[in-house]
Amino acid sequence: MQDPVDLTPMEAAAELKRLAAEIARHDRAYHTQAAPLIPDAEYDALVRRNAAIEARFPDLVRPDSPSRRVGGAAAEGFRKVRHVVPMLSLDNAFADQDVAEFVTRVRRFLGLAADEPVALVAEPKIDGLSINLRYEHGRFVQGATRGDGAEGEDVTANLLTLADLPRQLAGDAPAALEIRGEVYMTKADFLALNARQEAAGDKPFANPRNAAAGSLRQLDFRITAGRPLRLFAYAMGEASAPVADSHWHFLRRLAEWGFQVNPLAERCDDVAAALALYHRVGDGRAGLAYDIDGVVYKVDRFDWQARLGMKDRAPRWAIAHKFPAEQARTILKSIEISVGRTGVLTPWANLEPINVGGVMVARATLHNEDEVGRKDFRDGDTVVIQRAGDVIPQVVAVVPELRPEAAVPFSMTAKLTGEGDHPVCPVCGSHAVREEGEAAWRCTGGLVCPAQAVERLVHFASRDAFNIEGLGEKNIEFLVRQGYVGQPADIFRLEDEDRRRLQKLANFEGWGKRSAEKLFEAIRSRATIALERFIYALGIRQVGEATAKRLARHYGSLDAWRRAMDEILDQRTLPLPPVEPQEMVARREATRIPEAYAELIAIEDIGKGVAGAILDFFAEAHNRESLDALVQAMQALGGRVEDAQVVEASSSPVAGKAVVFTGTLVTMTRPEAKVRAEALGAKVVGSVSKKTDYVVVGADAGSKAAEAAKLGVTILSEEDWLRLIGRESGT
Repeated sequence: MQDPVDLTPMEAAAELKRLAAEIARHDRAYHTQAAPLIPDAEYDALVRRNAAIEARFPDLVRPDSPSRRVGGAAAEGFRKVRHVVPMLSLDNAFADQDVAEFVTRVRRFLGLAADEPVALVAEPKIDGLSINLRYEHGRFVQGATRGDGAEGEDVTANLLTLADLPRQLAGDAPAALEIRGEVYMTKADFLALNARQEAAGDKPFANPRNAAAGSLRQLDFRITAGRPLRLFAYAMGEASAPVADSHWHFLRRLAEWGFQVNPLAERCDDVAAALALYHRVGDGRAGLAYDIDGVVYKVDRFDWQARLGMKDRAPRWAIAHKFPAEQARTILKSIEISVGRTGVLTPWANLEPINVGGVMVARATLHNEDEVGRKDFRDGDTVVIQRAGDVIPQVVAVVPELRPEAAVPFSMTAKLTGEGDHPVCPVCGSHAVREEGEAAWRCTGGLVCPAQAVERLVHFASRDAFNIEGLGEKNIEFLVRQGYVGQPADIFRLEDEDRRRLQKLANFEGWGKRSAEKLFEAIRSRATIALERFIYALGIRQVGEATAKRLARHYGSLDAWRRAMDEILDQRTLPLPPVEPQEMVARREATRIPEAYAELIAIEDIGKGVAGAILDFFAEAHNRESLDALVQAMQALGGRVEDAQVVEASSSPVAGKAVVFTGTLVTMTRPEAKVRAEALGAKVVGSVSKKTDYVVVGADAGSKAAEAAKLGVTILSEEDWLRLIGRESGT
């Protein structure tokens, strides 16, 4: 059988016609007559050959192509599913002490006595693909991948092929119930699958997790059905009625409903018992039938979980204790320099490729010049590398006895020095500088530096920002190189009205009409975005996901945020004094500090450094112009920046209100009070201003209470606050 590369256009057209008819015949036999004519492997080979020829000759794709039919390898991809309850990540612990500190934080947050028992449920952390299973009146109705935590892919048809998935829950269950779990593949099944892949001439999977993820995300559910996937259930999403009072009892309910629950899970009365299980499971890790990369600890009591709540992208009531990273030795071929989206020049190790924990590693970060000097990494060294948390490759140490005699110490200055006497950016040739007191070198090229443009656009399109499928680093580099994209707005202008660019993209190697169309579809689908994601996508220095979320919650809309920043800049006649928020209140009038600036740095965890980075961004005219162009381009596609989601005022008396807590509270800790207030839609701030609505005072309240009285802000006792939010003290 001829390779698609060797076919002429005429031969390819004839072959596609033959394949369309043959695959259609097998589809009818399989779906309509329930009598397949050939084994699944032979059918899959036909589908793969059809896809390979279409990729080689995209202009020859037929109207009756199997790739366009329902029941075949559908080209449209998976429907998106919005999670009712977000599927959050977990914070990590890498040492026993980290786990002890986790329990200490739980005690402190809940205000528990030192001798109050904190029971944990410890469960092996399965290395697979997280999924959400929705049941209505006990019947399975939908399954979705985790995706970005807020939105996943509908893989219902594929999940129905899993023997471990209960279609109907045994016994009573709430009218609406979501179960979270992990789809995985055993080590033995993984090895057998890879043997079949290689025998068929297909690329083997790197590890069982990749095999499970790739198998579940097949567009043809029959391929999934032929893969040996398993399922462990371990958590709950939405529930229309309570199902248990603790996580341990919930796991028992899962087993009663018919789910597979990991048999190694245990309820532990204290940290010592939890750590004992961790070490016991870790010692026997190699002998397990499936891969695990740690142990997850969860506070057992559901009422405590509810009080602890979430922070940023992770719950406060759970933590993942990861196993020590797997290590390996390889050659550090050379130390190279990369340029990040903010101009930071970062040394990285160009390695002789090595398999670490089932993943081929060829490069790893070296962090900065000081770190390279401290560990004395040199070109040609034999080095020890590891994947931190089994994810991020790191160079740990040098093997000094294997160092080549000619190896010379690394010098960032020497590495960056060009033809002149000054260090320069390796990409754009602009001056490279290292400011006094900073660890990093920076390129001064700004927007003229292509590397920064690419990195900023990669960040903009990344999963936690705009999440544009198909716009990874490789494609962005290509689009920038062709001059199609230079700033974020250009992404939303790619699909021009006369469609000429579609034809242009389709003519490049690796592209076709369908791949270009899919990219345009992905861009259109992301033209509307939540405010917090939009802020994060801008790539402002020091503004990560958590800060972006706080800014979004505080200002509510993009327009309100921009107006506040403009107000600060308009009034910025004197340098803003380098003082912390609590000092700012007392000195506001004397130093003529803009009210809007005091409001900005009063936001939780936003101080003068972060505020300065945000204001520096808005002070640049080209940044404001780029922002305007981006919003206009999104609107041209029918999109918008959505206002922050807040609790409706009708359901909460404090929704949208700015609240300051000061002094010692009795019925709850201050961190718990802040979380509760934010859950009700309030904006918790750190200092008092004219825009503060309530100051809640506990025992030993100090200057904030006095400032509130001076400004005429409403002062509430703890009891007043509890009555206001509908929760009486002592209940």
